Amino acid sequence: MPNIKPISDLRNYSEVLRDVSVGAPVFLTKNGRGRYAIIDMQDYEKTRATLKLMGELAKGKKSGEEKGWLSSSDVRAHFRAKANEE
Repeated sequence: MPNIKPISDLRNYSEVLRDVSVGAPVFLTKNGRGRYAIIDMQDYEKTRATLKLMGELAKGKKSGEEKGWLSSSDVRAHFRAKANEE
């Protein structure tokens, strides 16, 4: 169940922060509407990493559509050649 509090509860911000944990953000409302979310730093970093990964995957998909796809054997050959260089 989401933890929803009015923004006025930030007057006692230490109590609000105590309710924040990994996987359990606190949502703040302003005038009865959702406005802000306070999340644990682990969740924040995970979200950033996920967004970065999704962006890279989108770039790869676009590149494949524009320049053509590589076969799995081409990819294996590329990485075998790289491994032999080292």
